[in-house]
Amino acid sequence: MPVKVSVIVPVHNPGARIGDCIASLLKQSLPPDAYEVIFVDDGSTDATPARLDALAAEDPRVRVVHQDNSGWSGKPRNVGLAAARGAYVMFVDHDDVLGDEALERMYGYGVANGADVVVGKMAARGRPVPVELFRRNRPRATVADAPLIDSLTPHKMYRKTFLDDIGLRFPEGRRRLEDHVFVTEAYLRAANVSVIGDYVCYYHGQRDDHSKAGIQPFDPAGYYKNLREALDVVERYTEPGPVRDKLYRRWLRVEMVDRLRGRRLLALPEDHRRKLFEEIRQVVVERFEPGVAAGLQPTQQVVAALVAADRLDDVTAFAEWEAGVELAAAPERVEWRDGLLRFGFAAELTTDGTPLTFPGGSVRTRPDEPPRDVEDAIARVGAGAVTRFGRATADLLLRERATGAQYFQPIEVTREIVPVEDSGRVRLVLRGVVTVDAATAAGGAPLHGGLWDTYARIRLGGWTKESRVGPGPRKARAATSAGVVAGRVVLPYWTDRHGTLSLDVDRAVKRLGLNRLDADDTDTSTGRLRAPLPLYAPARTSVLLRLTSPDASVETPGTLSPADDAVGLEAALPVAQLDGATWRSALCLAPDADEPRFLPLPLALRGTAGSVEVVRPPRPGVARQLARRVRRLLAAALGREAFEGAGRRT
Repeated sequence: MPVKVSVIVPVHNPGARIGDCIASLLKQSLPPDAYEVIFVDDGSTDATPARLDALAAEDPRVRVVHQDNSGWSGKPRNVGLAAARGAYVMFVDHDDVLGDEALERMYGYGVANGADVVVGKMAARGRPVPVELFRRNRPRATVADAPLIDSLTPHKMYRKTFLDDIGLRFPEGRRRLEDHVFVTEAYLRAANVSVIGDYVCYYHGQRDDHSKAGIQPFDPAGYYKNLREALDVVERYTEPGPVRDKLYRRWLRVEMVDRLRGRRLLALPEDHRRKLFEEIRQVVVERFEPGVAAGLQPTQQVVAALVAADRLDDVTAFAEWEAGVELAAAPERVEWRDGLLRFGFAAELTTDGTPLTFPGGSVRTRPDEPPRDVEDAIARVGAGAVTRFGRATADLLLRERATGAQYFQPIEVTREIVPVEDSGRVRLVLRGVVTVDAATAAGGAPLHGGLWDTYARIRLGGWTKESRVGPGPRKARAATSAGVVAGRVVLPYWTDRHGTLSLDVDRAVKRLGLNRLDADDTDTSTGRLRAPLPLYAPARTSVLLRLTSPDASVETPGTLSPADDAVGLEAALPVAQLDGATWRSALCLAPDADEPRFLPLPLALRGTAGSVEVVRPPRPGVARQLARRVRRLLAAALGREAFEGAGRRT
């Protein structure tokens, strides 16, 4: 079979971290003879070269190229490109991993849409990834109609003949932003770019050190010299006008303005802060027409204007004010309805823990001039936020705690302007009502087992802010039952530490409340087990009851039926098989799950003469206390030395 995809992995002293990357590459759903993995060892001095050579000797998919250290990722990627035999090439870093179906999905999507570049949804813990770009699938995207420019890392799939035909390769040598230069040109010269938004293809590893060249502290002069090369690519392949301004705006916003805002600026040493400011100002003055900054949000416009006016002290003072601005997302009622989880939240900006207020009337500003001072800058931001409040947005993201994978959920948003008494000012509140369908919440697929956190995300007044939903009212934190929905057991719960709303999918045991089942509420008089459970089920649902004695185990099907405040469990009992023994009980609420779980119930069944009665099993704590008492009695009767000689366990 021809090679469909070549995966190129630059490697330099990854240590044990490369293990997860290797595992993810070798368990891809694409047939083994349809792809190859090319590791380019860039002069590693640890045990990695020998490990990769041994892997290549065992697995025909794997090839290894060794070279002297080049100091950066550009040359190893180019070497891998030269060796690649695939129709498409995919770049992966050595401490990142792919989703199991990433190569198959990206290749298939690229072929189906005639794409020169395929961008797969990304996830990460401890570092930002694009959000808006992956709101949905985009079979045909351009820099003009999609936020492609938000994703400039190289971890994408490219048609090999496209790269060869235009002669596109990575800049080499010790330099910054080589990926910006490469990816920007690929976007601008591609016949089509396709974006996968419903499946996480690429997981960035959590960085816990500074081993990667690309995350070392940077010299501002060298950094912005390299950034100009990315701007040169835009200038070369676009005409003056809105598209060019939009692309330039990405670098102005992300690489310049946002570096001079809030805590990010304040964390820098003063001398580095000055050098950074001077280099940014030089690029702003040299390269950007007024239309570039004019498209920014109000807070960003203020900083850009102060930069152009060479006012670092005011930029710093504005950062000190902005550092106190946070998002609060207060939760509202959480409930199950028609098989869906519904909850609301009220989100607004705060400063120093209190709601941020905005001018209720008009504020005179001169948009063609920089703010007079910090107070004027703050007033401009407030006025802009009120003026644009009709365009403010709120979203709810479900984010998997283990991987950082995140998905937008359906939401109904209302906007509310709340007057602040006798002040002439107002609060701006965004209210959202969220609907989570466990069958489709993961980009159209069911939620898989794990912990999922809820994040409110708003865009208001030039800020894009995220916050966990919470804390919830203490009285409400135990008010919502787990739902047996879509073949999953989904428990909405409030975290112990901060009281924020999360979902436990197919993992909870004690929090489900099954231990509260009272034997007095359980009926076995008709040869069927009937009991109320503190759960929610939207319809009649199949479950499985397991009964275990010291000598045997039997399983019998059952059902959950909706009731007012709980569900009714009913299961036929194999009465004849239960005679003469006591049976512990456990319940599987999702028998069709990949890994069915049996959860213990706090009752046992005793079969006697063709009937079954409910008894409580001895509690583990009581059993341990009894064992300790027996040991003490034996030790006293036999003598300590004799007891120890016979063996305490006996």
